[in-house]
Amino acid sequence: MIRVLLADDENLVRSAIAGLLELQDDLLVVAQAASGTEAIAMAAKELPDVAVLDLQMPGADGLAAAARIHADVPGCATMVLTSHGRPGYLKRALEIGVRGFLPKTSSGAVLAAAIRTVAGGGRYVDPELAADAIAAGESPLTPRESDVLELAADGATIEEIAVRISLSPGTVRNHLSSATGKLGAQNRHEAVATARRSGWI
Repeated sequence: MIRVLLADDENLVRSAIAGLLELQDDLLVVAQAASGTEAIAMAAKELPDVAVLDLQMPGADGLAAAARIHADVPGCATMVLTSHGRPGYLKRALEIGVRGFLPKTSSGAVLAAAIRTVAGGGRYVDPELAADAIAAGESPLTPRESDVLELAADGATIEEIAVRISLSPGTVRNHLSSATGKLGAQNRHEAVATARRSGWI
């Protein structure tokens, strides 16, 4: 029996996925979490074989939660489900050791098969997302520049970004300026548009 932790901040989506997985004879959902922080705590408590994490969650996003789960529960493999299938996310996920990466449009059968593959030590990446990541090429942005630009894309002010990622406003300005220059953009809005088109944020 493969023990699964499921984390998604949308209750209806999480319940639906749990219901689909519970139809499988060899999969057992041992815990459900509504945030990245809760997923980290549940993983340490339940010791699942596979943690299926939504990419965008409050507290800690799916990538941050995956990195922490790898450190706290080395026997737990992680997978990311996302409606934000940008290539930059896939590359970052693979860099931190995530073993599965699927869009939320995947069928229950595909998700179940991917969980089995990951639990067995393999890797499952949605073929279309993989092709997009290859086509996008390497991002010129550092991870911190990507983080700052992504928060700016959501309309956060420099002061809000500084608080959210524990940097000084001056450092945030420097990262935004550097990212804008690297992308050949005139301002942060143009930089965000360029980075999004290329799948880097």
